[in-house]
Amino acid sequence: MKPAVGTNLLSRLDGIIWGGQGASLSLWQARGIRVVRTLLLLIRDVVDGQLTLRAMSLVYTTLLSIVPLLALSFSVLKAFGVHNQIQPMLLNFLEPLGEKGEEVATSITTFIQNMNVGVLGALGLALLLYTAISLMQKIEESLNYIWHIQRPRSLADRFSRYLSVLMVGPILVFAALGITATVMNVETVRGLLAIEMLGQLVQTISRLTPYLLVIAAFTFVYMFIPNARVRLLPALIGGAAGGIAWQTAGWGFAAFVATSNQYAAIYSSLAILILFMIWLYLSWLILLFGASVAFYAQHPEYLYAGAGEPRLSNRMRERLALSTMALVTGRFVAGERTPSLTECIRLLGMPRHVLQTVVDALESEKLLLQSSDDPPLYLPGRDPALISVTQVLETVRSAGEERFLSPVDLPAAPAVDAVFERMRLALDTAVGGISLRDLAAQRSAAMPPMPPAAPAAREVLPGADGRSPP
Repeated sequence: MKPAVGTNLLSRLDGIIWGGQGASLSLWQARGIRVVRTLLLLIRDVVDGQLTLRAMSLVYTTLLSIVPLLALSFSVLKAFGVHNQIQPMLLNFLEPLGEKGEEVATSITTFIQNMNVGVLGALGLALLLYTAISLMQKIEESLNYIWHIQRPRSLADRFSRYLSVLMVGPILVFAALGITATVMNVETVRGLLAIEMLGQLVQTISRLTPYLLVIAAFTFVYMFIPNARVRLLPALIGGAAGGIAWQTAGWGFAAFVATSNQYAAIYSSLAILILFMIWLYLSWLILLFGASVAFYAQHPEYLYAGAGEPRLSNRMRERLALSTMALVTGRFVAGERTPSLTECIRLLGMPRHVLQTVVDALESEKLLLQSSDDPPLYLPGRDPALISVTQVLETVRSAGEERFLSPVDLPAAPAVDAVFERMRLALDTAVGGISLRDLAAQRSAAMPPMPPAAPAAREVLPGADGRSPP
């Protein structure tokens, strides 16, 4: 009896969280359910293992690139006379390691100061730059995975962004710190701080400054690194979640290190390295966790139940392709502004990676083209009167056959081939005479009655080609 009650309770909770009663909920109830969905999916993403695997990959890349990365920053900051601030920044990052963090920071700083770039030669300098840039590339790949971005940036765009982060980033950080210190030492400001209320306010702000700096850094990464248009508010939400989690994890890890004397007894001198790697892993995992928060905040259409990403059935792929082409062609024929990918996602209510699969297939056959606008707008690849419905359907049904198996590679009995031929003829008879211009003309009116062969054709169409979803 009790198991049945528990099962019923879980079913009711599942229905409340993932049910489709959104229209009957108040604004605050809808927002509360959205927060619960986001938390459940964040737990799923961490348990699934992809975030942890990418965090471990970033730890390995960091160990290889931390010295070249700091050496480049050291060279840039040396020209401005503030290179001595690298060790305090490292100490701040490694503060959760306690006394062991001071040892790691001192060792890294000494190694950087003893590095002589002049004796490396052209090849050594190129390897130094590549090792430093590889960390930026790994970060971008991980964030692109979270944002479901399959197309990386162009090589020129990557080069300019990475160099701006490596060269200009340290200057901006230390300039901001220097300006803050200068302002705090101005006599007028010091006089204002003598006022009790203002002094307490400044003390409160100074205690919150580490949180604000980390949140600002995380927000900058989420907006600048992924190959996607990340809005400020979702990036700020992710930055706040990641920054607070990072500071809290720092306190917890510091307490762990203070009570982990057995590690030194077991691993001896390697204990410092192991603790350093654990802290790096937690830091990267928190960064990726915050990126997931920002992603779900900007794309609530991904808040769905079930494991893994949604996959399109053959029927949904065909329906989505026709809906996309009808949307683009309808606006084009009416002389209106054609939609971008983001607008198509919003209007069709489909996740980005799902729609991107269909759009890529249509672009490969030149049925869709992208304009040079920013962001790019979609246009019909040719006169809509020359694009038939059957062309669109055949394009999405055969997408990927040039890279994988094609129907020619699959031996079939003559009777099977005959069935598919009859299906093709029935489809062509039913809708072969309908063009995209016809769809555009009828977008605000009901479709005319189909010929008698249409129902039979539609019954066998979904999944008729036997191909699995992409």
